[in-house]
Amino acid sequence: MSLVIIDSGSGNLRSVQKSLESTRSAGQRGESITVSSDPRIIAAASRLVLPGQGAFRSVALGLESHEGLMAAMTEAVIGRGVPLLGICVGMQIMVTSGRENGNHRGLGWLSGECLAIAPAVGIKIPHMGWNNLSLTAQGRGHPLLRGIADGDHAYFVHSYVVDLAEPSHLLATCEVGPGEDTRLTAMIGRDNICGTQFHVEKSQATGLKILENFWQWTP
Repeated sequence: MSLVIIDSGSGNLRSVQKSLESTRSAGQRGESITVSSDPRIIAAASRLVLPGQGAFRSVALGLESHEGLMAAMTEAVIGRGVPLLGICVGMQIMVTSGRENGNHRGLGWLSGECLAIAPAVGIKIPHMGWNNLSLTAQGRGHPLLRGIADGDHAYFVHSYVVDLAEPSHLLATCEVGPGEDTRLTAMIGRDNICGTQFHVEKSQATGLKILENFWQWTP
């Protein structure tokens, strides 16, 4: 059994690895944690984590630069139902397309687009720092959010946000200003796929609880 952190060339890999190591229970000590971009290793993984920092384009190109990597990810996640957690741009890349630095194809595992945060009065872009989570009805029942409540804090750094085509895939939001039009996607998921716009590895108790839940998640 192996948890693989996918190396797209753009992510806080060591910090993510340390957070996963700290949340692994005694029953999961035999499950290795590997950082890799090797399609063979990823195809055989029992869990996958996809971190990402920077731009949608750079993460997409980083994945595409490794021959067979995206196909191996899709075979594991869609074909075998391997649990996957995407973090920040690693979440954004799971949707259909992104419009950062041009139009770029995503993995297409969830329908939607990654768009620039719309400017509005009272909003600072990039959205950076601590913010409260608001769970949706779907989020309140999701295994990765067990032990997480409305108002719990998470750490964000982003200028682009996911706009989902299917509302039932929205698990949590956050507000960056007054009014409903300043509510941003914070967490998404369906079936064995889940993603956080916030950095779980930097979100202290909230992030560590989500990672602990991820180790135990059997969709």
